[in-house]
Amino acid sequence: MEITFTEIIGYIASFVVLISFLMKQMNHLRIINLIGCFLFVIYGVLLHYSIPVILTNTVIIIINVYYLVKARKKP
Repeated sequence: MEITFTEIIGYIASFVVLISFLMKQMNHLRIINLIGCFLFVIYGVLLHYSIPVILTNTVIIIINVYYLVKARKKP
């Protein structure tokens, strides 16, 4: 049984999201999680547009970006 390119992207995305939860600083967690979610969006597209995967991770990306911008604006 061969691992496909799509599965590799899914495994990498899972690993990156998992690693994000090991971060102590919230901004680092959000940045790493954002990368993992972006990979999950790619994974969802490679799964012939899996809407639940794409939609959920797109919303998480938006949330992460919102809080990163908000933290950056803080004096």
